[in-house]
Amino acid sequence: MTLDKNAYQRIIENLNDGLYFVDNNRIITYWNKAAERITGFSAKEVIGTSCGDNILTHVDEQGHLLCTGMCPLANTLADEKVREAQVWLHHKKGHRVPVLVRVSPITDQYGKVIGGIELFTDISDFAANAVRVKELEKLAYLDHLTGLANRSYIERELAARFGEKERYNLPFGILFMDIDHFKLFNDQFGHDAGDDVLKFLAGTFTANTRPFDIYGRWGGEEFIGIIRNVDAGALEKMGNRLRTLVESAYLVRGTEKHHVTISIGAAVANADDTMDNLIKRADILLYKSKEAGRNRLTIG
Repeated sequence: MTLDKNAYQRIIENLNDGLYFVDNNRIITYWNKAAERITGFSAKEVIGTSCGDNILTHVDEQGHLLCTGMCPLANTLADEKVREAQVWLHHKKGHRVPVLVRVSPITDQYGKVIGGIELFTDISDFAANAVRVKELEKLAYLDHLTGLANRSYIERELAARFGEKERYNLPFGILFMDIDHFKLFNDQFGHDAGDDVLKFLAGTFTANTRPFDIYGRWGGEEFIGIIRNVDAGALEKMGNRLRTLVESAYLVRGTEKHHVTISIGAAVANADDTMDNLIKRADILLYKSKEAGRNRLTIG
């Protein structure tokens, strides 16, 4: 059986994975439906633009911007090698989404490289989170602005984790996070922009959480993550990854690109901890991060 050109195009257009083509100058020439769904950017918005211009702006786990020298696609255009990597792309709403990318060169009939192709798979756990959101909504435990758990649910979840620790000795910790200079941001750009920042932070937490961890809005610009089955080293690593992903994320409003950072207090639950003193300890560590210059994590 021979497939015609239109059949191939329909197959590509309806893949579950995002797919786009670039020319030798990394100008996007094709963008499929899954790429629209995963990134939030329509084909009309991106075709004809450079892949690094406020579109995907991939970063690695440390938050390094890959478009300025470590880009898998640019390297493949240069040396014609197939590559695979885990990166975090920029969603149109501002948050970072973890994806597995596979990059290949496109050649003409003479073997000359004329562009590149990137296939990317969303490896975040949005499906599990969608179920969680519906459950929280039914139980009135949803923060409607961010789509995260609200304070009441966080308190309930903490009580459950302490019970689990007492019965089975399962470790857990919390990340107490606060947006740096958020009042100044609201004063400068308005509360609508502030709300959008809260939402894109929530999106970054949601896209980069494990199915059995919980992130919620504690109040205002404060968030708490409840991280199960971790020691201090793993908690610190997870917290710093979130911090760098937020630092590298941005929100585009009109012609302006807005960045924010977060400070974090990280604490593993001890044998003699209660809910109140665990939160208090993490809060004190958070403010040590603030006093040390912000955009950092302090663990204790």
